[in-house]
Amino acid sequence: MESTTISQPKARARLRRKKHPSVIPGFGLTMGFTLLYLSLIVLIPLSAIFIKASHLTWPQLHDLITDKQVLLAFRLSFLSSAGAALANGVFGLLVAWVLVRYRFPGRSLLDSMVDLPFALPTAVAGIALCAVYSQTGWIGSMLEPLGIKVAYTSLGVTLALVFIGLPFVVRTVQPVLEDLDKEVEEAATSLGANRLQIFTKLILPAVGPSLFTGVSLAFARALGEYGSVIFISGNLPMKTEIVPLIIVSKLEQYDYAGATAVACIMLVLSFSLLLGINLLQKWAGGAARSR
Repeated sequence: MESTTISQPKARARLRRKKHPSVIPGFGLTMGFTLLYLSLIVLIPLSAIFIKASHLTWPQLHDLITDKQVLLAFRLSFLSSAGAALANGVFGLLVAWVLVRYRFPGRSLLDSMVDLPFALPTAVAGIALCAVYSQTGWIGSMLEPLGIKVAYTSLGVTLALVFIGLPFVVRTVQPVLEDLDKEVEEAATSLGANRLQIFTKLILPAVGPSLFTGVSLAFARALGEYGSVIFISGNLPMKTEIVPLIIVSKLEQYDYAGATAVACIMLVLSFSLLLGINLLQKWAGGAARSR
């Protein structure tokens, strides 16, 4: 008798599940299409890269990894991408704050200009930056007497990466700033908090996760950038060469195995960094919720 009463709630629960199916029907079918799509677009092409790179022997792979030109290209790519992402973290937050908190003539135009790097071909962006920041350009000619050279230097590479990464930070931070309650800031002001305390204690913790996400996306985007960099960098050997340029150069020399090997190294390093960033973000979010 007791077992019958215990099994009745389970039977009713199963009946309710049958009467109320999942919100998204056809899980098996949609999951199948999802895996098929990801396999055709992502998994199979990436697998082909590793298969092609496996044609190299271990001594050949070691010589390729330890080549000075390749190492300097990796160093420039990662350092410039990190510097550009950090710069976008600061100025992207500032741009998002201005767009959200202030109303002024031309605000809609400025808001649209933020998305310009998304729509503008990267090669066009590189030509424009090179024309403006070269020694004879509008801005470059003013920086030249000060001893600051932008075009054909690592600074120019970082500038191009800042240009293409800014929208990622602005568009991830902007919705969070719009949802912030201004009354909380007003209450903090009435309690005697100054502007720095309000920013560090109220605003920054609220936008921190989204800001971190935007910086991560900008960093990931910058690692694979090619079109906007090759013009302003000048592609000077062992000075302003980035990893994508090394890959293209090897392809032009019909060194397909070497090009795919460099691409595999870049892929593994980028994925490891992004995975670490995501895990750190998840841990920080869990720590914040536990508080």
